[in-house]
Amino acid sequence: MNNFIVRRRSLFGGLKLNTLLIIINIIAFIIIQILLSINPDFLRYIALNPSNILHGRFLWTFLTSMFSHVAFWHLAFNMISLFFLGSLVEKIIGPKRYLLFYIASGLFAGIVFVLLAGFFGGSFLGAKLFGNPGIFGVGASGAIFGLAGFLAVLIPKKRIYLIAGPLAAIILQAVIQAIFPNNPSSNIIDILVTIYIFISIFLMFSFNSKMKKIILPIEMPFWIIPIAAIVPLVIISLFVPLPIGNSAHFGGLVLGLIYGIYLKSKFPKKTQMISKIFSR
Repeated sequence: MNNFIVRRRSLFGGLKLNTLLIIINIIAFIIIQILLSINPDFLRYIALNPSNILHGRFLWTFLTSMFSHVAFWHLAFNMISLFFLGSLVEKIIGPKRYLLFYIASGLFAGIVFVLLAGFFGGSFLGAKLFGNPGIFGVGASGAIFGLAGFLAVLIPKKRIYLIAGPLAAIILQAVIQAIFPNNPSSNIIDILVTIYIFISIFLMFSFNSKMKKIILPIEMPFWIIPIAAIVPLVIISLFVPLPIGNSAHFGGLVLGLIYGIYLKSKFPKKTQMISKIFSR
């Protein structure tokens, strides 16, 4: 028994916190798929709904929604982003601070989402920008945008690739569904988008530069990433309903920027050294 305990501790003790967060999200996704297949109404108990929150119901969904994904493409896109961004943040501030910051970013993103959708989502324009009060929100993207905002402040000049291919495919899918809502080929489009996202995941780790062009990698400095990831989607959402929580992304981004600015002002020498090391 003692040997088993030692082995178990060494197995999980060797994993990075960011890796554990990814594993938790994947396990949660599998469990949610099973529960939704049994009872589709289960979503209301884990997803963040502004109307419910403002009426004092299901307050725990601020936390559960952070680790919940319903669509595979959503999980894949978020976990790939978390893999790259989270690894950097964990190296810079350490696992304990990283965990607190990750949770805080996700919670703050949820609060901003609830407030904006709950109080301003009742109008036509407000619903397009922030979502209506009855919408359900899930996903780790609010916390991930917090990481992006943090890195944009601490290592603004570091070059990174924004993988535009999968995002463009999702937007194209939403546009087609909006223009042709009763299109009989919508299931085929969904399958093609899913296959493309699967291929994109493998190509991200490919050493073949020509094959990587399929996923449309766009190189840019870190400080541009949050702008490039939010502004175009906000503009597109004015014309086409996208399954993307812009207000939650904005909330997480704001907290990440604040935390990054705080560290730069409190530890100017250390953060300057970090910027030089990670910008190489």
